[in-house]
Formats: sequence, structure tokens, C-alpha cells
Amino acid sequence: MNKNKSYAGIDYFRMIAALLVITIHTSPLLSFSEIGDFILTRVIARVAVPFFFMTSGFFLISRYTRNTEKLKSFVRGTLQIYGIAILIYIPINAYNGFFSGNNLLPNILKDIILDGTLYHLWYLPAAVLGGSIAWYLVKKADYTRAIVITFGLYLIGLFGDSYYGIAEKIPVIHSFYDLIFQVTDYTRNGIFYAPIFFVLGGYIAEHPKKLSSVQSVGGFAVSLGMMLGEALTLHYYDLQRHDSMYLFLLPCMFFLFHALLHCKGNRFRLFRTSALVIYIMHPMVIVGVRLIAKILHMQNLLVNNSLIHFFVVSLASAAIGITAAEIWNRCDIGKRKRIPDTDRAWIEIDLNNLEHNARELQRAMPPKCSLMAVVKAEAYGHNAFTVSAHLNKIGVKSFAVATIDEGIALRKYGIRGEILILGYTDVHRVRDLKKYGLMQTVVSFEYAQALNQQNISVKIHIKIDTGMHRLGIPYDNFSEVKKVFAMRNLNVCGIYTHLCCSDNLLPDDIAFTEEQVNRFYRLIELMKHNNIPVPKLHMQSSYGLLNYPNLQCDYARIGIALYGVLTTPDYNTALKLDLRPVLSLKTRVVHIQNICKGESIGYGRAFTAERDSRIAILPIGYADGFPRNLSCGKGYAQIGNQLAPIVGRICMDQLAVDITEIEGIAIGDTAIMIGFDAAEELSAPIVADNSNSISNELLCRMGARLPVIERLVP
Repeated sequence: MNKNKSYAGIDYFRMIAALLVITIHTSPLLSFSEIGDFILTRVIARVAVPFFFMTSGFFLISRYTRNTEKLKSFVRGTLQIYGIAILIYIPINAYNGFFSGNNLLPNILKDIILDGTLYHLWYLPAAVLGGSIAWYLVKKADYTRAIVITFGLYLIGLFGDSYYGIAEKIPVIHSFYDLIFQVTDYTRNGIFYAPIFFVLGGYIAEHPKKLSSVQSVGGFAVSLGMMLGEALTLHYYDLQRHDSMYLFLLPCMFFLFHALLHCKGNRFRLFRTSALVIYIMHPMVIVGVRLIAKILHMQNLLVNNSLIHFFVVSLASAAIGITAAEIWNRCDIGKRKRIPDTDRAWIEIDLNNLEHNARELQRAMPPKCSLMAVVKAEAYGHNAFTVSAHLNKIGVKSFAVATIDEGIALRKYGIRGEILILGYTDVHRVRDLKKYGLMQTVVSFEYAQALNQQNISVKIHIKIDTGMHRLGIPYDNFSEVKKVFAMRNLNVCGIYTHLCCSDNLLPDDIAFTEEQVNRFYRLIELMKHNNIPVPKLHMQSSYGLLNYPNLQCDYARIGIALYGVLTTPDYNTALKLDLRPVLSLKTRVVHIQNICKGESIGYGRAFTAERDSRIAILPIGYADGFPRNLSCGKGYAQIGNQLAPIVGRICMDQLAVDITEIEGIAIGDTAIMIGFDAAEELSAPIVADNSNSISNELLCRMGARLPVIERLVP
């Protein structure tokens, strides 16, 4: 899906929301109908600020990135804008007497942190506080619990706002709100009001299978009608202390945001900056319009006529906003982001295929067996963050990595669920195991003893050596297994083995695998006989599942199959699944030259043209993980749906292909080196086989310096 055309509705509604905020502060219908103005400004326009919060949550909380950098950037940027806004409004605050009175410093600090130094600036500290609360709730818990907690906060705020007339009649609750109002002037702020909308925005982004356009528009219309009835009832009985928070505002915003996502078209990024400038500057414009009206003696037209007043303020604010946005863009103020479609080479990840593979593998597993996604080595070169975050989103709750640092990285990415370290971890890092909630493999009995002696409780899985003779406690040493279960600081959560030749269906390999399975189950039966509680069991890797699907285990550790490829092109499996490749390696043509017969190309003059030839240069090489031994005609690139052989030696950063027989190739054209949408000859197993390797190694070597581009169609 082209993201440049995905969120046009959000961009356009930014301007509508900014104008709705102006209606709140100018009351356009007040000269004509008090109840009409109430409906417009106190009901309909109340969708504006929640929309801005949800938009921030949509882009901030969804796919939160490593080491909280995305959150830090949001907070830093919002605080910078807030600081500028405070400085802009110092003259008006001075005129209004903001800097006079008792307890000046505490009141200024309170207003800066919670309420804003002018009535509309409360939005900026609320965005910082509410966004941070929502971000950490989603990261530390999950969306369900985050929604429950933030909804609870919203309910507390609700009874300090639109439902205050009920709360004040109960003495204890009245005292509670009196205390709140000593700290903050409103419950419409970053603690009670903003977090729920940030979470809802993130939730919608993380669940792309959205409502249909009819459901979205219909739901919005019904919710808005219910909110109107709610508001009029509260207004009639005079229950509102303020009128910002309604119960039906939540479903109203949920459906509205879904409806906006159905509005496709080219994005209009100018509206993003314009809407922000309009929001910040419109009170200054209101003051300016009133001042000009007074000087020109036109108060009756420009001020007393509320509708004309609204239009003049809106037009002036929009002009200022659009002008400021144009200047901002032309001066290139701010941090440059990666410009799409300008990479020399890149990895493309098809998340639809990843999700399809996960579902296909899960259907092949026995009942009560769960997928443990193996995402070590940057998810076999597919980018651990991209893969793990998407799998987490679709319900995968168990992951396996090779090292503790890979596990810590997943936690910092925000990945929830179980994370098992399959390899060795120095026992002196036991505090990190506990801090990040990681499960450590016990690689030997001696290792278990050393880990236990650290006197810190950690979760472990016991590795059993049933014949691979790499890591693990020998299957026939039950006494050591029993002693591990008795170790005070080791919480045994699982026990597993590794089937070393389950990828082959030769008779000897089948016999050896079956013996490994029997050895493992005999150990488990011995545990049961000795009243040792049996933890979660697992022994199947990708080929363990594909060739022995009926093994009864709690997990299947799936690596290479999850990414839709087999290790080699000639592997045959008992179970035939519709697995689809996830990764594509692409680059682009950067130079085309003609060479004459007899001329050579590249290092060592390894290729000499036997005819007049047309050569394309591709900016990708073995430093990007593309094997050097595919030089001199052993490898290919697909350009324009045709295969072009690699000529000469592959360099660290570039290679050459012969396009003599391919018509219409131009500089800038995309070339596929490995691909899910390329010819069969460029599938990972065949490319790996041509380089005398396997898919696992080929894929793991890629991605050290290449950007990862996601492809996802909801």
C-alpha cells in the first residue's frame, strides 16, 4: 500500500479540526441562535482536539520504535513548540494580569505543566503528558489493559467536567474533585482526558482490518447523535462544570477516525504544519481583529456579528498558517527524513506473506501447540523489529533469539510475550535476564549451577542433548535434570531438545530422528514417574514440523519456514504448506555503458566481452550480503522481467550485469537480486545453492546497512 496515498483523510481533516477549534473560541452562531451555537461549538467542535490526540497516537504509539526514540522526538518537538507559544503570548498574558497575584511562581509552574499559560495552550502539555502515559501503558501492558486504564482515567475526568453536577452532590467525591482542582484547573488535560485518545489512535493503527466505510460513517452518525442527546440533557439539567468531555465522544471519535482512513488520495502535508500554526495563533488573530475593528469603528460588523467575526478570524488564521507552512518547507526547517524511493539498494519485506506463513504454520500444528517465532540474526536478515512487531500484533506471543542482546533489543522495541534465549549467556548478566523478562536456556548442568549461584531468580528452559551433541544435559542423565528442578533460583518454564537431521527423509535420518524423539519422551516419562512437574515441551524446528507434524509439544520453534523459504531448493518435506517468501532484495540501475568486443570489466579483468555489449551497473555488493562467488555469470539480476547475467567480479559495493539482449532498460530502473516477485531462478534457495550455500546463511548475511521497506496491504 502506498502510504503517500493512505492518510489523505487525516491530512485534510487537520484543517477542519483547526477551524472547529476557532469556532469554540468565536461562537459563530451566537448572534442567531444560542442553542444552535451550543450544538456547533460545545458538541460538534468537541471532536477537534481528540482528533489531534488520536492522530498523534496513530503515528506515535503504533510500532513504537527502539529505545523510546520516537517518544522522545515527539516530546522534544512538542515542548519546543510549547516554549515558542509561551513566548508569543507573554504580551497578552501581561495585559491580562497573568503575572500578578499571590503565589506567582507556583501558579506559573502549575499552568506551564498542566493548564497552559493561555486558555488554548493546555493542549501542548496535555499532549506531552497524555502521549507519554499512553505510550508506556501500551508498551508495558497491552492495548486491552491500556484502554481499560485510560478509560478509567477518562471516567474520573468526566465527573469533573460534563458530569460535575452529579459528583458535587456527594460530599466525599466533591472533596476529591476540590483537591484535583487545586492542582489543575480542569480534568480536561493530559492525565484524565488525552491518554484514552492516544491509545485509541495507536490501537486503530495496529489493527489495520478496519471497519467498512458504511460502518464507519454510520457508526459516527449514530454516535454523534447520541453525544448530541447526552450534551443537551446535561445542559438542560445544568450539570456541566465544563463541556469538553462526553461519554459518547469516545465511540464518536473511534468511528470518525476509521471513516477518515477510507479517504484516499495524495497526502497534503502542508495542512499538517498549517493546522498547528492556526491552532496556536488564532487567539492572537482574534485580538488583532478586535483591535482593527476598534480602530476602524467596525465592531458591529467584525465583532458583534459572530458569523462574520468567525469567517474573518478563520481566513486570517488560515492565511498565516499556510504562509508559515510554506516558509517552513522552503527553508527546510526541521530534521530531514528519509526520502522515499531514493535508496541505492534495499530489502523489501512483505508483511502479508509473513502473516500468511504464520497462519499456515499454526494450522499445521497439533492442538494446543503454539508458534515460537525464531527471530535471531535480525529475523534471518528480515529485520527483527519489523518481523517481531508484526507477529506480536497478530497474536504471536513466543519468540526465540540466540543472544541476550537480541532479547533485550526485542524488549526495547516493545515486544511482549515470552522471549527464549537459545544460546549461551554469561551468568554475570543474570540481572539483565530478570530485568527484561527473558528466559535463558540451560546449556549444561554446570551452567545451571553457576546461574543458580548468582542468587537472582530467573526463568529458564532446560536443553536436553538427545544426539546432536552440541548443547544440553544428556538425555540419560536424569539425576542432573532432577537437580536443576530443585535449584532455588531457577524457575523451569520449559524443556526442549533439537532434532539434528529432521530436514532429511532418508531412512537413516528418519530412524535417528525417531530415536531422538523417543529419548526425549522417555526422559519426560521418567520426570512424571518421579513427580517432577512437566513444564512446556518443544523439539520441532521448521523441518521438525514439516516432516513430523504430529509430535505432541507445547511449542514449535519455527525459523526459516516462517520466512517462506526452504533451506535448499531440493529439500522435500512430508507436509506441503503454501509458504510464501517474505524478503526481496532490490537495487536500481545507476549507470549504463557500451563496451566493445575484447574490452574487460572490473577487478582482475575477469570478464572480457565476446561481442559489443551494453552493461548496467548496480550499486550493491558483497558488503550488502550478496555473495561474491556469484560473480562471472553464476548469478543474475531481474530487470524489466528479464534475467541479466552478472559479469565480472562482484565488488564490495557494486556489480555489473549484461543487458545487451534486454530492450528498454534505463537509469533508475529497479533490479531484483532475490525476490518473492521475481523469477524462480532468483528465489533465495536457488540463489543460495548457486553460491554453494543455504538460504539460512544467505538471508542472515543481508541487512547490515540496507534499509528495510515494509509492504503491507490491509
